Amino acid sequence: MRWNKYTIQTRAAAEDIIIASLADIGIEGVEIEDKQPLTREDKQKMFVDILPDVPMDDGTAYLSFYLEEDADTQTILEQVVQELDTLRKFMDIGEGAIETSQTEDKDWINNWKEHFRQFYVDDILIIPSWEEIQEKDKNRMTIHIDPGTAFGTGMHETTQLCIRQLKKYVTPETKLLDVGTGSGILSIAALKLGAAHAAGTDLDPCTLPAIRENKEKNGISEDSFTVILGNIIDDKEVQDAVGYEAYDIVVANILADVLVPLTPVAVRHMTKDGIYITSGILEDKKGIVLEAIEKAGLKVIEVTQQGEWVSITVSNGR
Repeated sequence: MRWNKYTIQTRAAAEDIIIASLADIGIEGVEIEDKQPLTREDKQKMFVDILPDVPMDDGTAYLSFYLEEDADTQTILEQVVQELDTLRKFMDIGEGAIETSQTEDKDWINNWKEHFRQFYVDDILIIPSWEEIQEKDKNRMTIHIDPGTAFGTGMHETTQLCIRQLKKYVTPETKLLDVGTGSGILSIAALKLGAAHAAGTDLDPCTLPAIRENKEKNGISEDSFTVILGNIIDDKEVQDAVGYEAYDIVVANILADVLVPLTPVAVRHMTKDGIYITSGILEDKKGIVLEAIEKAGLKVIEVTQQGEWVSITVSNGR
């Protein structure tokens, strides 16, 4: 079988969020081609120390994904274009053009499985459905998440930063609001840590079946985790449905440029002593998020970092 190959020309800084958006619509496994130099950690993973000279990084990146010839490519590409148009409102994604070509048969789904194995976030085990829990992990807190259903497997630094903060602040009385819930991993983590209830919001309808599957895999009851579709930043109906001054913790693992307009909105949904956990912040964007936090009257509790990604945890200072 031959496959249709689609390549998006974008910016290296937008790679992660575009890949996440593609995952939201069910596109599994994306090839990245850019000119960014490898980190020491990357070189160790590839078992190389010296690389050939490459052109200077101009910020351009190419993201390729593959669809079977008999797939409903027109519908899928329309969804991809819609996702790219949405992202343009919040960040520079570059040209965003999509080039089409063809390639030979590959087992993309199973190849993706080769790269996603169980791992730990401190004492929490995150594991895909096709792997067995080992005897040594039988009594460990476990979150079952599969890649490809929606953004958020836990592998990304920003998700891990949020999970660590949830471990510090979740109590049996906690009501959590998870903005941009994606796969639902942060809400599921909070509920497994003992939270009383979680509510998630997201723009993408693809989150609904993904969350339903992940709730089932993790034994999460239907009424303990509700999801509302829509943009909480500017949709009054979504804001009303979510409820005001109702949440002990609001968590948002999105992007710095989205956190800026979200922060004054999030305050209205927090309890008087509520906690606001943010991530998805590149180190050089930390300043604009801190400025938005200050304008909203929130008090910074802690700033944590993993790699180039930052998480800022604040309290409601009203």
